[in-house]
Amino acid sequence: MARQGAGAMLASGGLGFPPQNLARVVVWEWLNEHGRWRPYSAAVCHHIENVLKEDARGSVVLGQVDVQLAPYIIDLQSMHQFRQDTGTMRPVRRNFYDPSSAPGKGIVWEWENDNSSWTPYDMDICITIQNAYEKQHPWLDLSSLGFCYLIYFSSMSQMNRQTQRKRRLRRRMDLAYPLTMGSIPKSQSWPVGTSTGTPCSCPQCLLVNSTRAASNAILASQRRKLYPGAVRQSSTFAGAALWPSGTGTVAVAGGTAKGEGLRVPGGAFAPTQSIPGAAPLPGLNNLNRPGTQRGGGLSTRATVPPGVPALPVKNLNGTGPVHPALAGMTGILMCAAGLPVCLTRAPKPILHPPPVSKSDIKPVPGVNGICRKTKKKHLKKSKAPEDVVRRYIQKVKNPPDEDCTICMERLVTSSGYEGVLSQRGIKPELVGKLGKCGHMYHLLCLLAMYNNGNKDGSLQCPTCKAIYGEKTGTQPPGKMEFHLIPHSLPGYTDTKTIRIVYDIPTGIQGPEHPNPGKKFTARGFPRHCYLPDNEKGRKVLKLLIVAWDRRLIFTIGTSNTTGESDTVVWNEIHHKTEFGSNLTGHGYPDPNYLDNVLAELLAQGVSEATLKD
Repeated sequence: MARQGAGAMLASGGLGFPPQNLARVVVWEWLNEHGRWRPYSAAVCHHIENVLKEDARGSVVLGQVDVQLAPYIIDLQSMHQFRQDTGTMRPVRRNFYDPSSAPGKGIVWEWENDNSSWTPYDMDICITIQNAYEKQHPWLDLSSLGFCYLIYFSSMSQMNRQTQRKRRLRRRMDLAYPLTMGSIPKSQSWPVGTSTGTPCSCPQCLLVNSTRAASNAILASQRRKLYPGAVRQSSTFAGAALWPSGTGTVAVAGGTAKGEGLRVPGGAFAPTQSIPGAAPLPGLNNLNRPGTQRGGGLSTRATVPPGVPALPVKNLNGTGPVHPALAGMTGILMCAAGLPVCLTRAPKPILHPPPVSKSDIKPVPGVNGICRKTKKKHLKKSKAPEDVVRRYIQKVKNPPDEDCTICMERLVTSSGYEGVLSQRGIKPELVGKLGKCGHMYHLLCLLAMYNNGNKDGSLQCPTCKAIYGEKTGTQPPGKMEFHLIPHSLPGYTDTKTIRIVYDIPTGIQGPEHPNPGKKFTARGFPRHCYLPDNEKGRKVLKLLIVAWDRRLIFTIGTSNTTGESDTVVWNEIHHKTEFGSNLTGHGYPDPNYLDNVLAELLAQGVSEATLKD
């Protein structure tokens, strides 16, 4: 479709909202770990609305409508999604949009991810793209929505303004989202009373309903002992009636249960007492949020009232599912009993700097160029393995009675590789001493170690890690860019920042990789890293460029984060990927980082001496 006219620049005021007495589209959304509300599909939203009509305080088993969502349950009373196998809890909300917008028409905009599958945009972005498409704009700038992307309708592509990377996008028709009529009820008017619908008899619902019933009976008697003068509490958890005025709204930040704390009030409160003008609790019984209020609960971090004790599930930094499951089940039990629950989490890391225009991006002083590319490894005709080993060792006629730390046999006996590896001219009892460090090994053992490595003409002592020759790695082909941006890192307020952008595409493993001929993945690229623009920072950059040329920055292996094998991973040279904070340990301020990374580069054979060569 030919598109005429100027492109669209978005106003920052947000989307409009229809009058209270008109029909509106209902979209249920969940909060991901990046603080963004992600929409459920239209089919899932219809299912949630149907359950809502039958039992406003029940639970929704998402697997009944989408097999891929089988582990997930939405607890309508606490307004949280709960994953049964890991215990992860995420806030959910019921959002509203104009029936004439994309969700009302069943239009979905999606972008192609690294797995060649399609991911839907956030709903407000989807609506914005559709509006520009209908007005026949040739392009759309999403920067005012917080995303550095340009949408080109003629080529149906999305381009990252910083990296110039392009992805395909598509527009497809799906089921329209459900409609609702009438005014939007306030969060305090959340339905109460007994359910008129037939309860679900599936194991998931039986679990949630049984725990709710048991906890109601037990904790009701405990509340009467703790608060003998309090008004009898309704079984509904009314969001705005939790705290006396002046204490602030309880913050319920989204995300997984990992790293979160669970708090319940220890001071006196009147459970059924409402506070005029109090803000509703985001995520707790806050079903009815129009599009114009979206993001308000996230931008303001409210305070938890004093005297609120922490339960022992607040330290959830382990990798196993036990602690997150404990937090999730505790949250469900507390909400089921009518007790207020507050999930808190650490502040979100600031991963990227503010947007930078092309005119503000400058070359790094004293560094040649702004980009380095690596291609497929060119196999040189190197010397025979035995020649490489002999180059770096001196023969020992009378070896000491010590262990060879490669085969763990005594040096005065034959190599443990005798019979396994036979090499012409190298006898199994021969012992050699490395020239720099003086450590001694069987020559046959050193040969076996070299043949098991990258075979690049270099040798590394297995005891002290001293490198002989020029060490190279197995980094796949890719691109490294580096430039100066006019923003300062924490701890380096008087200097600009060097930004490094690594980009490695997926590909096929070569003979030097773990599984030659098999496809490898490249997650999270392009990866942005940061250095201060001072003398030591520029020195680190120069050495990183050398390490990149030697294919030492990345390798192919198993990810420590996801457990995925045959994927591109960091190769023991740490980088700072967090621009404006240091919440993950990969940011600034970190006064020792530059010295540490210089030591890591030296361990890979990349030293200041290489810059003088």
